[in-house]
Amino acid sequence: MGSYPDLFDECRVVRAGGELDLTTAPAFAHDLESVRHGTCRVFLIVDLSGVTFVDGSILEPLCAAWEDCHERLGWMRVVYTRPGTGLVFLAGGLLERFPRYASAQDAWQGVPADRGEQRPPPADRSA
Repeated sequence: MGSYPDLFDECRVVRAGGELDLTTAPAFAHDLESVRHGTCRVFLIVDLSGVTFVDGSILEPLCAAWEDCHERLGWMRVVYTRPGTGLVFLAGGLLERFPRYASAQDAWQGVPADRGEQRPPPADRSA
């Protein structure tokens, strides 16, 4: 699988590569848990840019990590470049929770990749 935790400034980074599916999700979940040790505030970037295949088995560990980070007044952001990852988040109803970041640097700075692609709200047609 090839995931490993890093320290990126004051932020934890978990990078994964290859396939994330039912057989590799437990190791991925372990990596996400191990970087959240302690009780202090957690800022976590999950870099999935090296992942070639993903299925819904990653949703539960990602949601658990997101909830833990937010309970500790931190955040978790996900870097992904392949459309399949976005489709998994879409199918799980989690696109708003996990907006796409193009790089770890963008995630650290809070700059979503798709921010310019958001549609404006519909115009009020009542007259």
